[in-house]
Amino acid sequence: MITDRRFIVGIIVFGSLWGFAECIIGSMLRDVNLPAGAIMTGIFAIGLMTLSRTTFRQPGMQAGIGLVAGTLRLLNPFGGCFICSAIAIMAEGLLFDLIWTGFSLDLKKTPSRTIQASLGITSAYLVYVGGYIITQFLTPLFSSAGFYLENLIVFIPHILASGLLAALLGVATVPAVFTFKELHITVQERLYYPVTISISLFCWIFVIVNTMRIIGV
Repeated sequence: MITDRRFIVGIIVFGSLWGFAECIIGSMLRDVNLPAGAIMTGIFAIGLMTLSRTTFRQPGMQAGIGLVAGTLRLLNPFGGCFICSAIAIMAEGLLFDLIWTGFSLDLKKTPSRTIQASLGITSAYLVYVGGYIITQFLTPLFSSAGFYLENLIVFIPHILASGLLAALLGVATVPAVFTFKELHITVQERLYYPVTISISLFCWIFVIVNTMRIIGV
């Protein structure tokens, strides 16, 4: 049985890692004009959420992870629309949670590689496209821009097409996570809290310090 404290710490560490990747690696990808959103979703978001889900097998966890990661992204207001990015991250965490819970994907035994690849391509595509669409509805609420449904409808084909890269990355990411799980690498109970808390603190402090450095504080 997973204790509430262990569960909460797990949410924080996975969310911190995702948020750190979005702030640091995502910014680097945007700087070189690569499709950061699809790459971050297909590799980091799907990878970390799959790892957390197969480790804890607890519905609701990925929504919490997305909330933590999105909050950390808000502390790094660089690289395009950071509010859009934060909303997308939170939405992706919730969508992943709903997909895996709704389709009963908390598998008790390791699925075949074919099923793993199917989980990857389906989850990555739906999470990315769904998160993208949700940002188009919610971002205007936090900015001065107005929402116009006709603009979203015209933009839908682009959104659906942009999800293909995330799906192609997801088809490799999910099997990679399951392969990693087969190594049975675990953290000893007495080290669990010191390690996870240290990783979380590092992610938050690094992002905050980096942000202060950029703005010249």
